[in-house]
Amino acid sequence: MSDLFDVSGKTALVTGGSRGIGMMIARGLVQAGARVIVSSRKSADVEAAAQELSASGDCHAIAADISTQQGAQALAAATRERFPSLDILVNNAGAAWGAPLEEFPALGWQKVLSTNVEGVFHLTVALLAELRAAASVEDPARVINIGSINGLQPPAVENYSYSASKAAVHMLTRHLAKRLAAEHITVNAIAPGPFQSKMMAYALDDPEMRQAVESGVPLGRIGRPDDIAGLTLFLASRAGAYMTGAVVPLDGGITGCS
Repeated sequence: MSDLFDVSGKTALVTGGSRGIGMMIARGLVQAGARVIVSSRKSADVEAAAQELSASGDCHAIAADISTQQGAQALAAATRERFPSLDILVNNAGAAWGAPLEEFPALGWQKVLSTNVEGVFHLTVALLAELRAAASVEDPARVINIGSINGLQPPAVENYSYSASKAAVHMLTRHLAKRLAAEHITVNAIAPGPFQSKMMAYALDDPEMRQAVESGVPLGRIGRPDDIAGLTLFLASRAGAYMTGAVVPLDGGITGCS
């Protein structure tokens, strides 16, 4: 049965892989034997992340900003130089913005949507040739988009562009899955609940707020690195080869039990 979840030797790109959920995913893939590229905007951060992850396997860094089409294409070109075929693309890089309703700025929409939605689309399109090169009937290439439970139900915080962007990621996932299924490329999304990340630091670094967050999770805790790594390995391996167009909540029961 271990072969069912095997990703050893597969090539993978994880955007936003220098910290948070992206690094949790990248670490899981590296430790499982995949050859991984991590990318993020800040060169020093992504180089440090790749160096740390290299202690467990094969990991490389590329600094890139996917919030523009040109940036996404540049990342695709740099990935192509290392991997002529790409088995796994994890679109994790994201941005968030919070502000009161009547003060929410245009920049808060532009920055978030350009990264969270347009970046996913442009990078996936730019890497289609490499994904097609890796794809087969028995072992499809995989695109895994990182959405959010904020895209499944209205959040309590005033992050209007973020929740809208993640809902868009979920629909884009389904649309791309329908278009690419015939080419043996699966497209699925993970919708995480609370995990330790920069976006959640404002709440989880405060003991009282952390307790309040945990009390709102039916399973009584925030997500751990092995939770997100495990689901990623399922979607990236033979075990998940027959799944496409799915948006999978990973939230300790927040959406399923409410």
